[in-house]
Amino acid sequence: MAAATTTVYPEAASTEGGRLSVGGCDAVELAREFGTPAYVYAEDDLRARARELVGAMERHHAPARGRAGAADGSGPRSTVAFASKAFPCTAALRLFREEGLAVDVASAGELHLARRAGYGPGETIVHGNAKAASELRAALGCTIVVDNADELERLSRIAGGEQRVLLRITPGVSTDTHAAVATGQADSKFGFSMADAPHAIERATAAFDLRGLHFHVGSQIFDEQPYRQAVAALATLGDFPEYDLGGGFGVAYTAGERSVDLDARVGAMVSAAHDLLDAEAKPLTIEPGRALVAAAGVTLYTVESVKRNVSTWVAVDGGMSDNLRPLLYGSPYHADVADRLGGETVCHLAGKHCESGDVIARDVSLDDPRPGDVVATPVTGAYGHAMANNYNGVPRPPVIFCTGGSARVVVRRETVEDLHARDV
Repeated sequence: MAAATTTVYPEAASTEGGRLSVGGCDAVELAREFGTPAYVYAEDDLRARARELVGAMERHHAPARGRAGAADGSGPRSTVAFASKAFPCTAALRLFREEGLAVDVASAGELHLARRAGYGPGETIVHGNAKAASELRAALGCTIVVDNADELERLSRIAGGEQRVLLRITPGVSTDTHAAVATGQADSKFGFSMADAPHAIERATAAFDLRGLHFHVGSQIFDEQPYRQAVAALATLGDFPEYDLGGGFGVAYTAGERSVDLDARVGAMVSAAHDLLDAEAKPLTIEPGRALVAAAGVTLYTVESVKRNVSTWVAVDGGMSDNLRPLLYGSPYHADVADRLGGETVCHLAGKHCESGDVIARDVSLDDPRPGDVVATPVTGAYGHAMANNYNGVPRPPVIFCTGGSARVVVRRETVEDLHARDV
């Protein structure tokens, strides 16, 4: 007997009658047409989150939408830059550009995808703690966020004084998040320490067009205080033309988890910048990634076997090759049989890979799962496609956008031939 279902499916989804549809497309029919595993996105949710964040920045900071790099002297700019590492997909990048977002990238590959999606240098922010000379050359003309003294020296041999740069500062702020995604603490691989920042500012001012400072305190941050502490730290380093306040807004993965009010979070960050950095008339940027894409995505699987020993193990045709987060971070996920949402059979949803740790979701309640069922795991829109891999020689899943009852493949499924395409 099915129980009440969770509320973490996309806004543009329906669970009417205990059957899941995304963007007007029935989940079971999607699985039949496109196969499983498959990453399915509600395109309307992607657009809604983009508009929500752009609107929040405009309300709290400036009435004029702006792109990174646009400097017409007309007043403060509010820029939302998509942190593309969360979902490096050309179709998503094109969509976000249509919605007026800039983009941040952290590798030559992400930069290539951004350019393929239509982003120009003035709309692109380039990150990374170990940028090679080739990556710096490729990024010339973009806003480059310089991470360390070696990079300052490397870039000075490549770029002229007109190159726009920000300096990434590590503000020494602790956050309540997983250690693997905490980046603002003093002992971090990212950014200049507060002690080293003054000398870096002096060097960068002499060599480049130093526009300002950047910080990022980490990912899955639910509290406002770390952002205000980070802004306060930057305020001790002097006055700059613009600031990049990072992202990392927390997302609820299951119905019982906390979620972040995006408008309130943006308002608090901007207020701190106004109060402590005198930034009312200065360009401000935020860099959300997960908050834009996570809840828009659902991954579909097919059940291959059901095994009952001490626990009930429901094994599906995907796992750690399409969702590494449970194994990396112990991240919890919800799951449902796509045409019988809810349920009372407590199960472990297991992946197909040769690792005991390949478990997608533990202690989830399904409705009498059996081989052939389609299972859906919501809130997989961030870092699933980004971290997908070929462990055990498993081809990576397709990406499917759904809206208005129509589905389109935006990234095709890999084939086994793709696995040896690079052999020489």
